[in-house]
Amino acid sequence: MISLSATRKILSGSIALPASKSESNRALIIQALNPGEINLDNLSSARDTQTMIKLLGSEGHVLDVIDAGTTMRFLTGYFAAVGRDQILTGTPRMCKRPIGILVNALRELGAEINYWSQEGFPPLHIVSKGSKMEGGEIRMAGNVSSQFITSILLIAPVVKGGVRLELTGEITSRPYIEMTISLMKKFGVEPQWEGQTLVVPEKQYSGGNYTIESDWSAASYWYSMVALADGADIFLQGLREHSFQGDQQVARIMEYFGVASEYQEGGVKLSKISPKSTEGLLEWDFTETPDLAQTIAVVSAATGIPIRMTGLHTLRIKETDRIDALVNELAKFGVNMEVEGNICTVRGQAGSAEKSIKTYDDHRMAMAFAPMALRQSELLMKNPGVVKKSYPEYWDHLSQVGITHSEW
Repeated sequence: MISLSATRKILSGSIALPASKSESNRALIIQALNPGEINLDNLSSARDTQTMIKLLGSEGHVLDVIDAGTTMRFLTGYFAAVGRDQILTGTPRMCKRPIGILVNALRELGAEINYWSQEGFPPLHIVSKGSKMEGGEIRMAGNVSSQFITSILLIAPVVKGGVRLELTGEITSRPYIEMTISLMKKFGVEPQWEGQTLVVPEKQYSGGNYTIESDWSAASYWYSMVALADGADIFLQGLREHSFQGDQQVARIMEYFGVASEYQEGGVKLSKISPKSTEGLLEWDFTETPDLAQTIAVVSAATGIPIRMTGLHTLRIKETDRIDALVNELAKFGVNMEVEGNICTVRGQAGSAEKSIKTYDDHRMAMAFAPMALRQSELLMKNPGVVKKSYPEYWDHLSQVGITHSEW
């Protein structure tokens, strides 16, 4: 349990954001497929990425990804592609997150993967083939987790004959797919779109150097803090105007909550402006940026600017059911989030929290609610250590701008 207090309501400072774990984990798989030829700088300090590094270098047979979804899914594809015999497991919650769609696709390419417990869920036993998988044509629904699609794309160049991956129906989380494609191109492999089919030739990744960009998902919490502060002059280091990360969309949506972005050399400067007006209820589709949903729901409640949020179908199978978690925790501030299927509407302005905030073993719940300390005399939060998953320095960085914390 921690107690958060804002010693000042005007924020200023320069923040060294963590590197993107999404970019880091993709780049690490590419590097592993061409060891010795690829150099990566500014890898993420996030536990997910550190777990990926550890497991890629491990000689153990049973590997524990803890709660890292990208690590589980990317390593499943990687170990199948390189013919390693491995068992992959994780936390109880990780073992309840479905992976059958990815396993079925890999089996179509010749992998032998068995379930150790429940069909369609980890733990997995990837049986060694000792040689390359066969390529070919496979189909996958476009509205599944982009991590499944990315796992296939990253290994596609090293399977015999390459891969033609047809995505059926609506394609969601497309920016994450495009991030994967852009990183592959950095290392000499050029996937091509043919309608809704991605064609990846058999080809060795080329060598080279790459510096990982700072994390736009982490940046979103600073946008929230600026929106809730009385004044702000915050510089976020390491962000790029031309980014591979879809969560850069936070810069656009936060204009409606009174935050301006100015790209400068080495990062982006945030300052307060009058909120951009909209006719009636603000509506936003989070299909391509689901990791921003909690941030925006909280800032909507804090500012009293209502929003209808769509495209939230993947939130129920994350580290927790994020929709239920938001409903429960916003209610503690007297705010009702209306839920109709996967559409959520936030109306009303937050008052004082009645109870301590639960984090549900979800890093994004902790980081999304922390800026509420700027509108509370004191904010109590359970299990704050969950931020290690993606932003280990989070509480220290908040202290730099005057949002202090004390542990119980």
